[in-house]
Amino acid sequence: MAPRQSTKTTITMAPAPEEPAPELLGQRKRPESGRYRLQVDRQTKGSYTTMEAAETAGMAIKQGHPILQVAVYDGVDSVNKLIELPKV
Repeated sequence: MAPRQSTKTTITMAPAPEEPAPELLGQRKRPESGRYRLQVDRQTKGSYTTMEAAETAGMAIKQGHPILQVAVYDGVDSVNKLIELPKV
């Protein structure tokens, strides 16, 4: 068997970025902890400081996708309020 030829590999490191990359929200990191959480099909999509802001965002989603279950969860009182389209 023939001996292997030795090759030398050089590894160059890329320069470190000046600004840190923004952290992406994933399954391990929860969104900001506002009192009211907007949930779509039982998955938290965002949190809001006021109930009106959460309901407005939920109504916009519900109007675009009426089949989805959209709710606002109050983390302090542990109350879940379903968002429904107005009856016409």
